[in-house]
Amino acid sequence: MVYDDRNKVEKGDKLPVVVPETAHQVSTDSWFQVGFVLTTGINSVFVLGYSGTIMVPLGWIGGVVGLLLATAISLYANMLVAKLHEFGGRRHIRYRDLAAQIYGRKAYYMTWALQYVNLFMINIGYLILGGSALKACYILFRDDNTMKLPYFIAIAGFVCALFAIATPHLSSLRVWLGCSTLLSLMYIIVACVLAAKDGINAPSRDYSITGKSTGRIFTTIGASANLVFAFNTGMLPEIQATVREPAVKNMLRALYFQFTVGVLPMYAVTFIGYWAYGSSTSTYLLNSVSGPVWVKAAANISAFLQSVIALHIFASPTYEYLDTKFGIRGNALKFTNLSFRFVARGGYLAISTLVSALLPFLGDFESLTGALSTFPLTFILANHMYLVAKKHKLSSLQQYWHWLNVAFFGLMSIAATVASLRLIAVDSKEYHVFADL
Repeated sequence: MVYDDRNKVEKGDKLPVVVPETAHQVSTDSWFQVGFVLTTGINSVFVLGYSGTIMVPLGWIGGVVGLLLATAISLYANMLVAKLHEFGGRRHIRYRDLAAQIYGRKAYYMTWALQYVNLFMINIGYLILGGSALKACYILFRDDNTMKLPYFIAIAGFVCALFAIATPHLSSLRVWLGCSTLLSLMYIIVACVLAAKDGINAPSRDYSITGKSTGRIFTTIGASANLVFAFNTGMLPEIQATVREPAVKNMLRALYFQFTVGVLPMYAVTFIGYWAYGSSTSTYLLNSVSGPVWVKAAANISAFLQSVIALHIFASPTYEYLDTKFGIRGNALKFTNLSFRFVARGGYLAISTLVSALLPFLGDFESLTGALSTFPLTFILANHMYLVAKKHKLSSLQQYWHWLNVAFFGLMSIAATVASLRLIAVDSKEYHVFADL
């Protein structure tokens, strides 16, 4: 492994953090390509679940207001992290490197642990959704209950492993980002058109929030975690590392693109889906729509393929860590490099696939991911890092504002963790492991 001794971080702890040079590409992509990476994440196959996991538990007022507030708050928090990219006179290409520069050694490992949990659970979600899309397509042609959801999740995991082996790093996606955009548009347009047709022809729907008062409190808190999960990657510095200089200015452009043009398809499919089916909306919207079999099949296949591409984005920090640690450099097609990716990435995805098939409760995992890692990484840590890094340049009012954000999102993280764990416990009683949902 190659290290850059100039990148030692000694602030706050006795032992320095030695930051390794990355084995992946840095500073090669335009802001527009990075904007598409961000938009791919926000309009990934997860959008097919937001009608059921956000709007159903929150209703019209809570869902619409919540999504708009989450958009604004998420843009603000991501801008804070983006502006810290060159803190201390150099670029920080990993979230944990930035945390170490500001806080010290302990923060390096804590941030990496939070980020790993976040990305691992997002990948579980993509595997569940990919398997659900394949199952939905299978049922269209052959509803014999022979093939169950865990089998399709296993197929999704296998395809994701093949893609991970063939795609060495984040910057090499390039043409796949265009494919991802087309695939996203395909299932979003199909879902919107078919749901709108069903909504026009259907009788009045029930939009009331169901459940007892205690259960509604927990589901509302869990849905708030889904709101922040919808907009945040938890790996902004890693994505920003790929953008060309000037890194901060170009990243801000990419974020503006993500949170303006990029959010429109997500809004459309979320609101139309809930309008069409009300409180009975499925957590996978394509299971609710009616229409020509071939159209629904095409939408489900596109959702599956997009989940494969999107998963690679969120697994890339793990891949970068493994490649850098074990010195995997040079030609991506070298036998040793291919062999390493086969073992390392294949093993990682095998574990992810097993967990996904074991507990395929998508909405619950969205809530737990938002609670355990998205709140701390994107909101608590972002505000506090900015407060510490810019402390002498902030007015008293600005400092109070950031402390208020830290306290509020800290409480939200605790409440959402309790709520999501309760949801998983309830679902685990209702469904057995390797459930066919």
